[in-house]
Amino acid sequence: MRNSRIILILALFIALLGILSIYSSTYQKEGSMWQLIYKRQVLWCFIGLVFFLVISGSNYRRLWDWTYILYGVVLGFLLLVFILGSIRLGAQRWLRFAWFNFQPSEFAKLVTVIFLAKYFSRKSASDINLSSNSFGIVRGLLLPFAFVAIPIVLIMEQPDLGSAMMIFALFVAMLYAAGVKLKYILTFMIMGILPLPFLWNFLRDYQKERLMVFLNPNIDPLGAGYTIIQSKIAIGSGNFFGKGWLAGTQSQLRFLPESHTDFIFATFTEEWGLLGAGVLIILYYLLIRQGFIIAQRTQDSFGRLLALGISLMLSIQVSVNIAMTLGLAPVVGIPLPLMSYGGSSVVITFTALGILVNIDKRRAVF
Repeated sequence: MRNSRIILILALFIALLGILSIYSSTYQKEGSMWQLIYKRQVLWCFIGLVFFLVISGSNYRRLWDWTYILYGVVLGFLLLVFILGSIRLGAQRWLRFAWFNFQPSEFAKLVTVIFLAKYFSRKSASDINLSSNSFGIVRGLLLPFAFVAIPIVLIMEQPDLGSAMMIFALFVAMLYAAGVKLKYILTFMIMGILPLPFLWNFLRDYQKERLMVFLNPNIDPLGAGYTIIQSKIAIGSGNFFGKGWLAGTQSQLRFLPESHTDFIFATFTEEWGLLGAGVLIILYYLLIRQGFIIAQRTQDSFGRLLALGISLMLSIQVSVNIAMTLGLAPVVGIPLPLMSYGGSSVVITFTALGILVNIDKRRAVF
């Protein structure tokens, strides 16, 4: 079976599991809005599938020419958020286009991958590592970080610390994938870690609470620590086989907040148990593995780094979200790709997978 079919089948299956979990966690809630949630997710998946088919049939090399245009568009959207963005739960992160709420930070993740893939692949595939290693600290690290830091700062001001940290982690991972000297990467990380204690005073109150709750959820069990405590209860109560679809109590009885978005893994695990969670993680592994296989096969340096970047982006998101629901990472609002409710995340993920498929189709051309 070709990589394109494997990727599409895996993506659709994961998306289907997400729709089932979203329906399960919302169908008993009162109000017409809740009855439309799963239907909207179906629509997002359909739109994402259209993007997947269009992008997979196009030439990904056009992204090389559009990189700086896409970068400018992202900055424009991120700036527009502060003027026209809608506010939810104290955060201003969304732009409303008719009936669609678009989150520019999701788009910024993919554009960051495209930008760095182009930046570090100016030579042929045969000497990409040599060219990256020949960069000095300015060209190899500081200059690309200057470009990436702009959207990071804008996203932090929304505020969306989780997406900002996600892009920073993606930047560091792309540095390593591009072959930038390890001593530069380690020096950069140390320089980034040292001032962290001094940045504590610049964090918002809810961000401080999340960090404190990560260290000890019981410090505020009915406040900031409530969600993570309920998430771990939901996951633990699923046991090995789970309670069954539509039988989860933590999500359906409203004990678990955000059960259809950031904490959908807890909802899924409560109903399908450790066995279901293991199957879901294997599905993600197989999907991400296809991306690394495509990166290994392609002869084009831009395509190789683009495939690596997309695979790393998905890997980081899946790892952080699952760790977050288990209490192994702070609650930072990173959605679970293709599972969590949200049009921006679903459409961008399907678009990224479409790029992967296109790279695989054209791997021997360059």
